[in-house]
Amino acid sequence: MNTGIPKWVDVILIPLLSLILAFVVSGLVVLSIGKDPIQAIKLMVYGAFRLNDGIGPTLYYTTSFIFTGLAVAVAFHAKLFNIGGEGQAAIAGVGVTLVMLAFDWPHWTIALLVGTLAAAAFGAAWAAVPAYLQVKRGSHIVITTIMFNLIAGSVIAYLLVGPLQANGSLPESSRFPSAAALPTLHDILGVVGINFDRFSDANITFFMALLAAVGVWLLIWKSRLGYEIRMFGESDKAAVYAGISPVKITMIVMLISGALAGLMAVNTVQGQAERLVLGAVEGAGFIGIAVALMGRNHPVGIVLAAFLFGALTQGGVELQFEMQIPAQMVIVIQALIIMFTGSLENLVRMPVERLFTRMKKRAA
Repeated sequence: MNTGIPKWVDVILIPLLSLILAFVVSGLVVLSIGKDPIQAIKLMVYGAFRLNDGIGPTLYYTTSFIFTGLAVAVAFHAKLFNIGGEGQAAIAGVGVTLVMLAFDWPHWTIALLVGTLAAAAFGAAWAAVPAYLQVKRGSHIVITTIMFNLIAGSVIAYLLVGPLQANGSLPESSRFPSAAALPTLHDILGVVGINFDRFSDANITFFMALLAAVGVWLLIWKSRLGYEIRMFGESDKAAVYAGISPVKITMIVMLISGALAGLMAVNTVQGQAERLVLGAVEGAGFIGIAVALMGRNHPVGIVLAAFLFGALTQGGVELQFEMQIPAQMVIVIQALIIMFTGSLENLVRMPVERLFTRMKKRAA
């Protein structure tokens, strides 16, 4: 819908104002539990961007959120609400684990390529079933993807106390071969003389996430398939009239969406843990919904929103250690951001639109 406001206002100013409002309300919540909100903000910023051991974890979380945010955005352009990223990423972790433990890898580059293909394939396959149920059986994709998240969690739990459990260990798989370990940002940036946090979990998949964002931009806005996806999302009836198959588009979109969500397993399972563990997804599947929402389903916005949520996640760890603020408080802050950038967006949008309307009339 054309509101008559400049594009930069819609993409930058309104989300920024919504974000500021969310932080103000978050500050009041922190104040209500007897803590200093100014100190809390300083600690969060310091913890998220500290060079020696802050920015690395922030980029690690950002990587996962980019993948899951892109997954949600691709589906949403076809007006499909894929909230199954949590399960798709979890099952993708199984795919990564199976191929990593199947071979004695000669070099990490080959392991990365095969691991990426396995993660994408398993994530896409897990998303394909809800897609099929919608187009062939009329099952709503929101319901089925929620159910498949729960099923995925049960499958992982069974595998880690059964077939994939390492002998005499906790519920986790055997460690991957050392040659399959991915280079960290410390290794990569050290080549050009940049001294990055050597203990950081951030790895080469961060650059893969950025490439995925570029790929999604090319797909949605620069390809015939992307045009069909957007057309189907705007009006499925018009799309059918134009010869676009709803079954084909739904299946393709969900396969791409599931593959993108699955790619985060390369970051968490192969890159960070180097084995399959319980809770490897770390809630990134659900945070991806907020990332896509705040990023306006555009790759650039998603990368920026993912970085913000990565900083919030890492900054929240600092709050827990330094101010003894419970982890749930970070979840509250994230929820407020989602609320103000989503359901309460008009709280900011409507006054801004009225302001720009008045300015236009005066200029005329």
